[in-house]
Amino acid sequence: MDPSDEHALITRIVKIVAAGLLVIGAAVVIEPFFAAGLFAAVFVLATWPLHLAVRRAVRGSDTAAATVMTLLAIVLVIVPFAWLVNNAIERVPRWIAAVQAWFAAGPPPPPAWLQRIPVVGGWLDTYWRELAADPGALRTLGSRLVDVGRDPLIHAGRLIAEGVLQLMASSFVAFFFYRDGEALVRSVRAGMARIAGEMSDELLAIVRDTVRGVVIGIVGTGLAQGAIATIGFLIAGVPAAFLLGGLTVLLSLIPGGPVVVWLGATIWLLAQEQLGWAVFMAIWGTLLVSSIDNVLRPLLISRGASLSFALVFIGVVGGLVAFGFVGIFLGPTLLALTWRLWTRWVERSQDPAQPVRGTPADR
Repeated sequence: MDPSDEHALITRIVKIVAAGLLVIGAAVVIEPFFAAGLFAAVFVLATWPLHLAVRRAVRGSDTAAATVMTLLAIVLVIVPFAWLVNNAIERVPRWIAAVQAWFAAGPPPPPAWLQRIPVVGGWLDTYWRELAADPGALRTLGSRLVDVGRDPLIHAGRLIAEGVLQLMASSFVAFFFYRDGEALVRSVRAGMARIAGEMSDELLAIVRDTVRGVVIGIVGTGLAQGAIATIGFLIAGVPAAFLLGGLTVLLSLIPGGPVVVWLGATIWLLAQEQLGWAVFMAIWGTLLVSSIDNVLRPLLISRGASLSFALVFIGVVGGLVAFGFVGIFLGPTLLALTWRLWTRWVERSQDPAQPVRGTPADR
């Protein structure tokens, strides 16, 4: 090999190794902020039209607009979430103590209407009377239930606490995304143009529409379910209705999650021997609270991306495991984006002459 060629090869290898080490070093530095930064990017992209309106209102000041948007995120997202967590932490020990006291004291005689339930009424009445006649067995059952539920509650508490910290970190990162967003978009467009060529604008449009569709679908559905559930709790006289409504919003991020809240309220009403209100709560939860998830979520998400129930569920659970609390949003968004890119690539491979969409102007 010619010495000059050998020198050029060695120089190229050194540059590649140096660039690789630089990328690895940067990845190690930003790794603690990766989930928060990714969530901030999703949040900023979903709320960018509002940011543009705020920037016009403050006469084009990027810093002022970024400050206003960050404060709005703190006031409308972080503060309510922190309030919900604080109230839940205060009430959960009392709820556990009440359950333990109920098991320790033993149940009252079964209500008369229990036997009239078709098919299972007689069995439930008999089982209830056996538990009432043997307090020791009831206490054993109660202690087992508490032991089974303790570890999931502790794990959920840790995830929620991490979620508060991640949301705070995300709000910090979001400020810079809002302030320097247009410069970042220009940089991303330039990089995408080198990688994807004429498809770069189309890919960026898919990213924008998918992220907005998923976030609006998840958040919009959760708020609707929480509002309707709160109305039902207030009508039925369930205590801590607003706290339970907030928990409904939080659990709505998990497919089927709101059932836990309104079903718990139904059981509480039954324990209070309020059969009519219990039936009302069960019907309200089934027909209004839970049914919204099957109607409103697909409708909202379909505005930007077609995402099936299976992908939502897998995205929520996988995102939660991979990224913690903020993964509830990130998981479905990333899966929806991947699915849209895949289907779009398949469509273009089958029809190469298909025209490319226009530049994804900010909307």
